[in-house]
Amino acid sequence: MRSIILLSALMSGLCLGQPAAAAPSPDDTSRIDHVLLWGRSIDQVSAVMTVKLGFQVRPGRNPDGVANRYVRMSDGSYVELEGITRPDARMDPGMRADQFALRGGPGARTFGLRSSTLDRERLSLRQRGFAPTEIFSAAPNDPDGDGPAAPPRWRLFAFERQPLSSNLFFIDYAAGRPTPTRVADARSARVHPNGARELSAIWLLSSNAETDQRQLAAMGFADATPVSVAQVGARGYCVPIDRKRVLVLQPDGAGIAADALRSGGPQVLAISVAVADIASAKRQVERGYEKPLAGYRGLLGPSFLAPTREDLGLLVEFHTGFGVAATSPCGG
Repeated sequence: MRSIILLSALMSGLCLGQPAAAAPSPDDTSRIDHVLLWGRSIDQVSAVMTVKLGFQVRPGRNPDGVANRYVRMSDGSYVELEGITRPDARMDPGMRADQFALRGGPGARTFGLRSSTLDRERLSLRQRGFAPTEIFSAAPNDPDGDGPAAPPRWRLFAFERQPLSSNLFFIDYAAGRPTPTRVADARSARVHPNGARELSAIWLLSSNAETDQRQLAAMGFADATPVSVAQVGARGYCVPIDRKRVLVLQPDGAGIAADALRSGGPQVLAISVAVADIASAKRQVERGYEKPLAGYRGLLGPSFLAPTREDLGLLVEFHTGFGVAATSPCGG
């Protein structure tokens, strides 16, 4: 039932409108693709991302009162924003389950990894003892696709039994026809006032980080490094996913992590975003929140945390650099 709910939410969200995906590289492996972030409303979460944090937000679609929008990065990763736009919104079971877990507030419970070898990835996971669902595809008449004769705009699978404390799915996209309009739109969408370049890490919070770490290792994502994140009062592991990373964390005493787990259960606690100029990004966020912010030496180098928990239900960490520690993602 949990997988049906998740797939229902994913397919509904993707049908709302999906940014054109960059074509995968020849040596493409599973990598961080995107996080689904609910706001109190679509305009509220968009305003926080633009005015307070300095991202560019691109439009999606708004069928039946549930809208989505996108924060797209230059490497193809992105954050999908979702929000209810009218009181009588028609929500599928997955959306209702998300809203129940979030109690109508903002936050994230789901993230996706992209794989250019989706069928092979699914078979490998099945052979490793996991229970992936069937592969689901975009409709032939998807308004953002290339028509019934073209490959489906997206394909994805989730799990009959979720392997992690937060919801995980695997996805891939058709390259799509590179029309001049699409190329121009894709280029402009990846330019952010705060200098954002990539979604570089996802922080998962649960009561047992070791369980998540072992599950990721069993899925093929090994070489975890123990980490401590004093800024949120958490400890756990950094797990490399291609040249990026997933942090699986649990509370380590009192602090933000303990408060978040107690009030919201397992969740995506934070995301990390690489920026071109950390000082400029910090100044922009300080102006947005009208208060000074402390910098620190994080896992990915000079960093700071935007105080977004109340606004977004998760934290946003900004750090310097693009493609940081590509050969050793957890060695920062």
